[in-house]
Amino acid sequence: MSTTQSDRLRGLLEPLVSAKDLDLEEIEVSRAGRRRVLRIVVDSDQGVELDTCAELSRAASELLDESDAMGEEEYVLEVTSPGAERPLTELRHYQRATGRLARLQLNDGDELVARILKADDEGIDTEIPGVKGRKPTARRIGFAEIAKARVEIEFNRKDGKNEIAADSENDILNDMHNEEEA
Repeated sequence: MSTTQSDRLRGLLEPLVSAKDLDLEEIEVSRAGRRRVLRIVVDSDQGVELDTCAELSRAASELLDESDAMGEEEYVLEVTSPGAERPLTELRHYQRATGRLARLQLNDGDELVARILKADDEGIDTEIPGVKGRKPTARRIGFAEIAKARVEIEFNRKDGKNEIAADSENDILNDMHNEEEA
C-alpha cells in the first residue's frame, strides 16, 4: 500500500475509530487472489468486543463506499483486534499488557521473558520468573534497550488469570471426548 493511500485511509478512518473510543493500530491493504483485503486493526484499554468490530465494520464500509480511498477495484474489509500475541510497540501497548508475560529481545542481543509490572514514558518495570525454585527478580528496562517485544500466551498462571479459562478448557475437552464417542 502506498504511503499516500495509507495516509488517506488513516485520515478517513481515524475519526470514525476514535468516535467509538478505540485506537486505530494498523491499516493494511494486501492481495488475496484477485481481490484486495483492507484490514483495520483496532484496540482499546478494555479490549474490543465482537459487536464493536461489527458496528465499526458497517460504518467503515459506508464511509469507504462514499469516498474513493479504495478506488474502483473490489476489496474485502476486515475489522479486527490485534490478537493475543501482539507486538508491543507503543507505550499504551505495554500499559495494556501490565500483569502479562512478554518476550523481550534487547538491543544487546539478550532475550528474556518477564512479567510487565508497570509501564511509563521511560520504560517498564518487570519481574523475571525464578528458575528451579529461585525467587523472581525485578528489573527495570528502558524502551531504548528493547529491540522487539511480544506478549506471551499463558495457559497455567498461578494467579488464576489464565488466557483460556479453566471452564472453557474443560468445555473444549468435553466436546472432544463427546465427538470421539459419537
